[in-house]
Amino acid sequence: MWWLADPLDIHQVSDRVTTLYVERCHVDRAENAVVVVNKERTVRVPAAYIAALMLGPGTRITHGAIRLLADSGTSVTWVGESGVRMYAAGLGPARSGAIALRQAFLVSRTSERLAVARAMYGMRFPDEDVGTATMQQLRGREGARVKKIYRELSDLTGVPWSGRKYRAGDAFAAGDDINRALSAAHACLYALSHAVIVGVGAVPALGFVHTGSALSFVLDIADLYKAEVSIPVAFEAVAAGQADESEVRYRMRERFQDGGLSRRIVRDIQSLFAVGVEDESAGGLQLWDEFEGTVSGGVNWSAEADLLVRDGYFRLSGPELAEPPVDW
Repeated sequence: MWWLADPLDIHQVSDRVTTLYVERCHVDRAENAVVVVNKERTVRVPAAYIAALMLGPGTRITHGAIRLLADSGTSVTWVGESGVRMYAAGLGPARSGAIALRQAFLVSRTSERLAVARAMYGMRFPDEDVGTATMQQLRGREGARVKKIYRELSDLTGVPWSGRKYRAGDAFAAGDDINRALSAAHACLYALSHAVIVGVGAVPALGFVHTGSALSFVLDIADLYKAEVSIPVAFEAVAAGQADESEVRYRMRERFQDGGLSRRIVRDIQSLFAVGVEDESAGGLQLWDEFEGTVSGGVNWSAEADLLVRDGYFRLSGPELAEPPVDW
């Protein structure tokens, strides 16, 4: 069994267990293993064997365990029950700034940002050419597509549909059963999207379609999968008479587990940014230079600059020059 592996084993990210969800447990450290303790059992988990540790309700974790997980490149997230709400996240497995820098480059240039936005819409319209469409045209197509999906699912499940009703700040107070179920399902999808985005080292605030929110990119990514994940789940739950939030969250959890959605989100982000998540060549610390672009970090540059410490202060000196002879 994987939890009986030697705690000293080191595993590549691609070989790790995707997530470990823990609730109502105490999490501590023993050498290079994370120890999970509850009233029934004690489990030792090699820290480098898991990509993400999800801490659910009733969990407490020690400073030593957090330090080990951070050193091992394991993402730590504080989540709701069964991992369908995300509250906070610690350092993820990404040790390179490649994705964040690439994202910032793309979102800060109009032509590149439009290209990514078109690619996002293209994923929703695989049989259509969106290469020359404006954002206004794409928003119109998307609105028509979503309305059609609502009508089709209403006819298929028998759940009455009279339009999306949502009250900002209190998503579950407005609307009928199907609207409350949609809000619950979307919240779960946002949580998973947020966790994956943080895990790969992207920036949740830098959206391409959405803007102005700290979660703009989370909304961008979640919108790619609503039509096939959260919207059908909401209609299916209401049709089965299970419209309360907890039932919708349970169904979303099952859909996440069955569909491998987290791995799909990673691949889609890679494709949209045209950059590998585990780009080892970009993993080292570098320093910005206005002429060279970047130079190596972790290097004492005093040899080149002749920056010397003398009597407690820094001195910058140029090369020694032979003085020309003087004819007296």
